[in-house]
Amino acid sequence: MIFSIAWRNVWRNKLRSLVIMLAVIFGLVGGIFSVALMNGMMEQMITSSIQTQLSNIQVHNPDYLTNNEVKYDIGDVSSVISSIKQNKEVSAISSHIKAQAMASTAATGTGVMIIGIDPGKEKKVTTIHEHLIEGSYFGDSLSRSKPILVGKDLAHKLSAGIGNKVVITIQNLENVITYGAFRIVGIFETHNSNFDKTNLFVLKKDLAELINFNPESATEIMIRLDENKQTEEVAQKLSKELQGLKVQTWMQIRPEFELFNSMTQQMLYLFLLLILFGLAFGIVNAMLMAVMERVKEIGMLMAVGMNKRRIFSMIMLETIFLSITGGIIGILGGFGLVEYFGESGIDLSVVAEGLQAVGYASTAYPSVDNSYYFIVSAMVILTAVIASIYPARKALKLKPAEAVREEA
Repeated sequence: MIFSIAWRNVWRNKLRSLVIMLAVIFGLVGGIFSVALMNGMMEQMITSSIQTQLSNIQVHNPDYLTNNEVKYDIGDVSSVISSIKQNKEVSAISSHIKAQAMASTAATGTGVMIIGIDPGKEKKVTTIHEHLIEGSYFGDSLSRSKPILVGKDLAHKLSAGIGNKVVITIQNLENVITYGAFRIVGIFETHNSNFDKTNLFVLKKDLAELINFNPESATEIMIRLDENKQTEEVAQKLSKELQGLKVQTWMQIRPEFELFNSMTQQMLYLFLLLILFGLAFGIVNAMLMAVMERVKEIGMLMAVGMNKRRIFSMIMLETIFLSITGGIIGILGGFGLVEYFGESGIDLSVVAEGLQAVGYASTAYPSVDNSYYFIVSAMVILTAVIASIYPARKALKLKPAEAVREEA
């Protein structure tokens, strides 16, 4: 009975109840959507970096990581790859020759990281071939003499386009400066403009020939897994199997990603907590007004025998019903908004240049784990219970005799 009375009391002042519910609804919808947007952008940045630059796991000669010199190669790459393939979680493997060099055209020159790859294997590990905006991938250009792929920003910096020649100046294994002429066959654009400015791709055999490097060896092995969540487990197994080599996860290679991701997760809950904290004050204020307006009514209920426990329960239930009704609608609204824009995306092209400078895509896809909605639901219920205590205690302080004499 006390439940039905409390529910009817909620709707006695429809305007006030609707205003409170709308505040809860818009607060939750805005909070959930903002959280999902931040989380989605962070997930996109990490996923994009794994797909285009890092892969899930990398293997190097420890000395290469210290000195960044090609003479510190992995050695017998084929046996290392065979060992890696024994792990069922591994979906693809690609080996690289990576070296620092100078790229020059008739207009200008700049320092770059030149990456020698096997195009067929690289397609299975990274998605560079999917980011071509001009020209073709190596598969369509193998007949050309020393083809090269450059990033859009690097091509602009070099004032070069498809078909133009780029001269690579690099130090070979004998510490002699050598030169090689390459022809641009493709221009790519990833979500990270810094990566596009400093990296270019050539055929592994062409780079090996230029620096007198063993084409069967490599300075880096990239490993792609079926599931990113398997990264730590597989890396630990490989570290035990590949003695003398350094096995690193993408989180170890780019620790700032893990830091940003951890900070984002913490901010998700802090941001929502602040919203609910603000809403709680609004709910308390509205319910105090409701109690003050019903002083005489509450006094009469006490006078006819309703005990304080029932009065306390009634006021608490009114507050909880008000908060949870708005909370349910707000959570469902937030869920619907996230699902819709999670599919269609949000166009942020007006600030694309700034976003790509730090690795974010110009189209954002809000995303949040389903467990987050259950946590939000629990937080809404907790907020409702806490917000209901003070108005209910205020009602208990009324004295029946004085309350009945109050002016209506």
